[in-house]
Amino acid sequence: MQRFIQFNDEKIDSMLFMELADLAKTLTKDEETEVEFGKHSYLDVSAKKVFVSHFWDHRSEQDMRDGMKTDVYLRSIGNHQFTDFNEILSYISKLKKTGCTSFGKQLFMTAEDLRIEELVKKGRPGTKKSFQNRRTLYRRYFETQQNVNMVKSVFTDALFNTLYLLLQSDSPIEHIPSFNEEIDLAIPFLKQQMMRFYETKSTKETIKICLEIIEVLDEILEKDMLNEYFHLPENVYSSLDSFNMDFDDLKRKDPLKNHDIQDKKKEDDEEVHEEKMETWHRETKDMSKSFLQFDLDQGTQTDLLGEGVREGDAGDQALGIVQGSSKKADREDYSKLESEGNKMMEDAEDSHHYGKENQFAYPIYLEPKKPELEDTFIYEKQVSEISSFQKKLKNMIEKTLEHKRVQPRNDLHAGRLNNKLLRYFTDELPRLFYKKSEPSREIDAVFSLLVDCSASMFDKMDETKLGITLFHEALKGVKVPHEIVGFWEDTNDATAESQPNYFKTVIDFSTSLLKQSGPEILQLQPEEDNRDGFAIRLAHERLNRRFEKQKFLLVFSDGEPAAAGYEQNGIVDTHEAVLDARKNGIEVINVFLSKDPIEESQKKVIQNMYGRFSLFVSNIEELPEILFPLLRKLLFKSI
Repeated sequence: MQRFIQFNDEKIDSMLFMELADLAKTLTKDEETEVEFGKHSYLDVSAKKVFVSHFWDHRSEQDMRDGMKTDVYLRSIGNHQFTDFNEILSYISKLKKTGCTSFGKQLFMTAEDLRIEELVKKGRPGTKKSFQNRRTLYRRYFETQQNVNMVKSVFTDALFNTLYLLLQSDSPIEHIPSFNEEIDLAIPFLKQQMMRFYETKSTKETIKICLEIIEVLDEILEKDMLNEYFHLPENVYSSLDSFNMDFDDLKRKDPLKNHDIQDKKKEDDEEVHEEKMETWHRETKDMSKSFLQFDLDQGTQTDLLGEGVREGDAGDQALGIVQGSSKKADREDYSKLESEGNKMMEDAEDSHHYGKENQFAYPIYLEPKKPELEDTFIYEKQVSEISSFQKKLKNMIEKTLEHKRVQPRNDLHAGRLNNKLLRYFTDELPRLFYKKSEPSREIDAVFSLLVDCSASMFDKMDETKLGITLFHEALKGVKVPHEIVGFWEDTNDATAESQPNYFKTVIDFSTSLLKQSGPEILQLQPEEDNRDGFAIRLAHERLNRRFEKQKFLLVFSDGEPAAAGYEQNGIVDTHEAVLDARKNGIEVINVFLSKDPIEESQKKVIQNMYGRFSLFVSNIEELPEILFPLLRKLLFKSI
């Protein structure tokens, strides 16, 4: 697919992404923890998300992995276990009263990361090498930023760069540039305060030092920071605070007016006095919305609950019979509501059955129309174009099957042990085995072909149909059942909570070997978007219901997935779908279609999804020539 303008063409390494996701889930001990890439790294506690910074992109493989993994370490272990988020919320509210809000936030993130980094390394010494590489990369970056900001006279940012270098310095002597007179006079105080960060034991202590620094800088800095190197999100902690308040409100209890406890324990000789308790009395003189609710906040605590047992009598059973004498009515049947509720619970449990990214996607199956006479003529013409490949493949398969059938069945090196065991002692290379059953004359395999019917296929669909014709006729000739399904997502009807996906099965398993089948292939047309992971999972389900020994799933596509809310995680979701299918013994192969030379970056994206099982067709017109050896290899594997 040729692209002319790409504003955000960041590609995700699906293997690395899943490695980071598994790492975050393991370290937080929470299966719901997710990993996302963002401009800055931080932990969203309420949403259970670990954000990994794009700062590490476009670096060497080792630097990128070390940087991203240390982001996960700091958030999943450090912030998750050792950071007090209530203190952060209080700190943010105090910063808003100053003119150095951004400076204060970034200063705290720097100091807190320093503190929790040491805790992470202490608990997991194997992370030290990665953190050292992280520190080296950041020091190099901030040295450059310091020079740039000094040249541009952005002194606030340059001061932050200097403080960061002081904090991360390996030497007691760190060069400090001259800013202006007011800042230069405060440098000794700032150096002293920065050294105190090494001794902090909690988030509260870190915040205390940050506030002391900000109090001084608020008077001498003219402007707040221009750049944002580290991010301390307000909305994350404010939502967390509102959650805590709501939860505390649920558990709230009004204080008692007195807390007396009865000293004397009950004995059996007390006189029992009975009286009525009026619904309106002194404790309910204040009007409220409570109905039949009695909240007493004064009086003496007794041990009534410990001795509230009495012997039952026959009247209780009579009362029970009265209470249980209801029967089912004809006019008010609530059984349907119960079944609907159960169905909703089942739907909620199965919402991630096809992957989290596809929880709102649902399939719509379309039946092919009866082929018109014109389609039949066009299809016969296509069959004649690929007939040489089809006949050649059929002859090769038949010869191989015949050779396998007539080859010797006795005196073999492996198989069933025969009764002529004397040769074990007399022959130098004894052949003591035989094969009882005659090999099958048929290929024990099944194929499923998924065809990407997205809009980008408009200039490749005709050539693709020719390749699909070869696929169908070749498999039909050697009597291998197969299906051909075109898939796409309806962009116009797709919403955030509803994503209809269409599947047009032009050839199904039951009709694939019929002589007249085939012209239906011409009904495949370019449509709209494509949600590859969802389509692969559904094909996986269909193949699982088949009993053949070898199962193959071929995916014809011209690029990465593109659908509503599927752009960022579509590659990862497709890769997970491919892995799930392969775990169940289904071989998944991608045939990438293009009319132009394929870029290396595009190849890497496809390989991220399908691994090394990818076939690249840079000239779509050569599809039959390239598809022929693939089919031959797969069929020979099934013999």
